[in-house]
Amino acid sequence: MNHTHESTGSPGERRLQHLLGTVDQAATFYDRQVRPRLTPRMVDFIGRQTMAFLSTSDAGGACDVTFRAGPPGFVTVLDDSTLTYPEYRGNGVLASAGNITENPHIGLLFVDFAHDHIGLHVNGGARLHRDEEQRRAYPGLPVDTAPGRRPEFWVHITVEEAYVHCSKHIPHLEPAPRPRPGAQRPKDADYFVPRAEHQFPPHEGEQTAGTHNGLLPGRG
Repeated sequence: MNHTHESTGSPGERRLQHLLGTVDQAATFYDRQVRPRLTPRMVDFIGRQTMAFLSTSDAGGACDVTFRAGPPGFVTVLDDSTLTYPEYRGNGVLASAGNITENPHIGLLFVDFAHDHIGLHVNGGARLHRDEEQRRAYPGLPVDTAPGRRPEFWVHITVEEAYVHCSKHIPHLEPAPRPRPGAQRPKDADYFVPRAEHQFPPHEGEQTAGTHNGLLPGRG
């Protein structure tokens, strides 16, 4: 949706609504569902969730979507207009955090797949706070959201709008213990890009590596 509560939809939304004849339907949704702050039921819902989908984009608008998970309430509601969640050391790319340093707009989607089959969109502005800084400001933050791991920093989100994602096409998923991976499952780093493909083949017309030093340029 990507608009603040003072507006009634982005220009792109409005154009398509006029084209498809859904202006009145959209107006009803904006008036009834889109809230500038979290309602008590939204706060309770977020406190029960163990996963969220996260969208960011860089200064040029190039988008990235990712997934975060943790114990119930790993995304902490600080008040009805503020959320925060911890970021841990991962693959070192820091795509989402890097985007936030260029473009503060952020979107979160929480989905309950197991019980009420409903979703919640939360859009807002994000900043990065160091762990010690965030804990000084909010001493009640969870201490051990990922056992044995310390957050690198916290993503601090000011809510601009929150609204429902309807249940119609949300599948039902049963919580279950995570099975151990099969013996034939490749490691994460090799799952989509096998180790033999980590090297770039020579371009057409280019001399092969054997004519130089026997090595191909590649990614670590």
